[in-house]
Amino acid sequence: MTRACGMLGQEPPERYDEMKNVLHSLLFAAAFLVSLVPPGLASPERVALVLGMADYEAIEPLANTRNDAEGLARTLTDIGFDVTLGLDTTAEELRALMRDFAFRSETADLALIYFAGHGIEVQGENFLIPVDAKPRSNLEVQQQSVSLQELLAVVERARKMRIVILDSCRNNPLGGMIDLEQVQSTNLQSTTEATRGAGGLAAANPDRGTLVAFAAKDGQVALDGNRGNSPYARALMDKMAKPGLEISLMFRQVRDAVLNETGNLQEPHTYGSLSGTPFYLSGALEGQPDISGGEPAKTWSKLRPDQESQLLALAQLGDTRSMLGLAYIRLNPEDPRFDPAAAVSFLEDAAAKGSPEAQMELAKLFEQGIGVEQDEKRALELYRAAADQNFADAVNDLGFLYYHGGLGLRADVTKALELFERAADLRQPEAQFNFAALIDDGLIPDKGPTDAAGYLYAALRSGSQDVLNLLLERPTMFSLKTRQELQKQLKNYDFYTGKIDGDIGPGTKRSIKAAYGLKEG
Repeated sequence: MTRACGMLGQEPPERYDEMKNVLHSLLFAAAFLVSLVPPGLASPERVALVLGMADYEAIEPLANTRNDAEGLARTLTDIGFDVTLGLDTTAEELRALMRDFAFRSETADLALIYFAGHGIEVQGENFLIPVDAKPRSNLEVQQQSVSLQELLAVVERARKMRIVILDSCRNNPLGGMIDLEQVQSTNLQSTTEATRGAGGLAAANPDRGTLVAFAAKDGQVALDGNRGNSPYARALMDKMAKPGLEISLMFRQVRDAVLNETGNLQEPHTYGSLSGTPFYLSGALEGQPDISGGEPAKTWSKLRPDQESQLLALAQLGDTRSMLGLAYIRLNPEDPRFDPAAAVSFLEDAAAKGSPEAQMELAKLFEQGIGVEQDEKRALELYRAAADQNFADAVNDLGFLYYHGGLGLRADVTKALELFERAADLRQPEAQFNFAALIDDGLIPDKGPTDAAGYLYAALRSGSQDVLNLLLERPTMFSLKTRQELQKQLKNYDFYTGKIDGDIGPGTKRSIKAAYGLKEG
């Protein structure tokens, strides 16, 4: 069978859409091979690492953080998360938990970390303190603690959503032990309640598709609470357990509950943005459809009217994800609210605020003339704007545009291949598979079977069922050397124990399923 990706060595077709379809056909061919995940196999969709630090050895202990972690772990377990709970962990224990969780997160749709304990800002960076830390300088804080950036790296490969929640901001727990440079002062009213942290953690700037939730805005303190739990943990446990509550609205209700309980002393805040796919943490209300993870235009349309009103309110405050949701509703031709022109308006607002997903969706509308006059120049500008922010789908599509010379571009195969590689390195599963095929065909200089196998393994971990199906049913479309290198990859990660012979038999197929995240159930 000739691989579609081999077409890159031939003359380009008349339209880049045709080229795109040819390149994608290998993936789409899997649909008639295996349409469903094999029965008896399951992969955890939601995983959580819940951490509570209370019994500090060298700094002020905290009363409620263990309660908070235990309570949130129960809540998450009840709503379907696979939860790992760590209480009063040392730095070494914490890092071991993080390594294990990072690997498991790769095959989860949603990965969530919750940390309750002391947190501190040092020179503009946030650090979470394990119970055995005994820092006497800024450098020792950095050496003995875990940074927010490290926590973000732990969840970064989750397939759809990544959330880090810090109930850990605030007064300096180290007192006069060290001089913390560049720590923000607190301007809140005085309170007799214990607080957690360092005068306010620094504002976070996570990658797109990741949400960082702080118990208090940067510069504020977070209360430990005097009712067995912190106000923030109590609000999280209450709102997370409510079915039928879209995740953006859930965090908004948490904020409002904490403000109400603390008399406006503490205002939770979120940084970053999740993808435009709607999601219920606790599932749907009885009798209502579950909107989690489906096609955006159709699933946002199923949102209840009261939640659409809340989205409108958030959009007016500048929330780009709410703007996206409202636009998707109006792009569903099966919905009575179908109004492409109104969708364009919402997307224009979100794109102007820098949302790459909005830029990508708006580019499609300008390219096709839906809801707006067709404008290829404007479409190309928007594709480029989204690609400049490393929005993987836009990078991949821009590669197809450069290959053929679509939207007025001069055809540039070298540039196209660079973009395909960049999209693959951004973990776009389709691009990972196609780039592996290009390497296997000998079309990418300085890359060989080891590289092709690496991209195939990455595509499996990224969660493409089409890739899984093809590797199970048609592995010989790849060369013997690439198949052998894939077996080596699987062996390196303890998925495979057989011979490195390139024969994708029952043992190798079991390891491929395991690498994808499927387990015998």
